[in-house]
Amino acid sequence: MEILLIENVPHLGARGDVVNVKDGYARNFLMPRKMALPVTAGNKRQIELEKLRAEKLRAKELADAKSLAEKLEAVSLSVARKAGEQGHLFGSVTNGDVADLFKAKGFTLDRRDITVPHIKDTGTYTVDVRLYSGVHAKVSLEVTASAE
Repeated sequence: MEILLIENVPHLGARGDVVNVKDGYARNFLMPRKMALPVTAGNKRQIELEKLRAEKLRAKELADAKSLAEKLEAVSLSVARKAGEQGHLFGSVTNGDVADLFKAKGFTLDRRDITVPHIKDTGTYTVDVRLYSGVHAKVSLEVTASAE
């Protein structure tokens, strides 16, 4: 079934794309969630208007993501965790922890967009934040041992 995507759908396409999917996926998942419209002769004009609107929106989102990436790269994060004498952490630092650190700095980010390397020791790490398709920010994260 041919459908027009109204929203960005991961692993399928971006807003304004016309894609082929299985009938059940379109009818039972995409269309009830208002993520897609069926491509019919009656809504060809709406598809063209939707594509134009999607292009403008995509350009604005890309510009916003690039400016946010610049702001994020200027930020450095620091977290203190319980650690042993050699600096080996008793727990780890997860992407949810990093999302909370960003929230404390005034940035609201989804934890699924944050990629944290495997952190089990104290030190400085680079965290990757995916903001938009092709726009990533690299943020410095310092992990220190807490005084406890």
